[in-house]
Amino acid sequence: MIRLEKRPQPSRAFAWATPLLAVLATFFFGGLLFAVLGKDPIQSILTIFWQPLFGEFSFFYRPQLLIKGAPLVLIAIGLSLGFRAGIWNIGAEGQYIMGALFGAGVGLAFYPAESALIFPAMVLAGAFGGWIWAMIPAVLKVRFGTNEILVSLMLVYVAEQFLASMSLGLMKNPEGFGFPGSRNLQQYPSAHNAELITGSGMHWGVVFAMIAVIFAYVLLTRHRLGFAVRVTGEAPRAAKFSGVNPGRLILFCLGTSGMLAGLAGLFEVSGPSGQVTIDFNTGYGFTAIIVAFLGRLHPIGIVLAGLLMALTYIGGDIAQSQLGLPAAAIQVFQGMLLFFLLAFDLFTNYRLRTGRTEAA
Repeated sequence: MIRLEKRPQPSRAFAWATPLLAVLATFFFGGLLFAVLGKDPIQSILTIFWQPLFGEFSFFYRPQLLIKGAPLVLIAIGLSLGFRAGIWNIGAEGQYIMGALFGAGVGLAFYPAESALIFPAMVLAGAFGGWIWAMIPAVLKVRFGTNEILVSLMLVYVAEQFLASMSLGLMKNPEGFGFPGSRNLQQYPSAHNAELITGSGMHWGVVFAMIAVIFAYVLLTRHRLGFAVRVTGEAPRAAKFSGVNPGRLILFCLGTSGMLAGLAGLFEVSGPSGQVTIDFNTGYGFTAIIVAFLGRLHPIGIVLAGLLMALTYIGGDIAQSQLGLPAAAIQVFQGMLLFFLLAFDLFTNYRLRTGRTEAA
């Protein structure tokens, strides 16, 4: 019979091969899914991964890699710090929404004034919105021992109700002919997160994502706090003996991840999205979980994984328009990445054995 046997030591080779195996398995089973839907599997895969980079209109799609990838990388970097320490923030989507609402609220409050200080104030407000929303599960866990997974996840639905309320109420555009949604921040220069280099896709969200990657890398490899994060996740008992304060670590990890998610929301609402709407959130907070694990919780790996997931977003839109693939199929395809990543990751600590088991 087939059984799982725990390895004496985790396999480093399997740990690094897991993302590649997960991508290959996703290609194969994703192709089967597309075939079941009556589409050419090879053409579907090529449309998703080839067209945005080398297709007829690649000059238009390539800048979208930065636009789509920046919020994923920014959120995933924050999540990875907590995940490394065994602190599970599953509510980044809610923190993303609250960051957008806080930041957009500041910009709309000053409309139509023109000042170079408005956008920096929006950035601070966006970071604060995500941070304060993440502090709810953080404080509850430190003070009362609640489960941060459940609390942070439930707060996503609360944030979505705030989003709907703001779109239909306080932030509703008074000149919008009754339609839900705020003013378009792209038409308000002082609050617009415009491209820094025209046609490149490079905006302030991309810059902050790069800064976050560098910060996380230095923190994890050169700072005592990074050591506390790593040792807490790998050896919790050793962390206690080394003087790590678990409460402070929880507040730091959840607060940092919330702040970065809030920044991602602010840069999105003031840039590519342009306005607060009922359906503003597009699942970046949940997709960033896949990005964090696909990148092996390493800053450089997260950049590569973020670009890969951005490619599936762009290629998925192309496949929907050109091949008629349903949006749900693209979402299942993206979900396969996380499923196979977790499945193959099991073999980092376990290996398959065959043969009879001896009776006790």
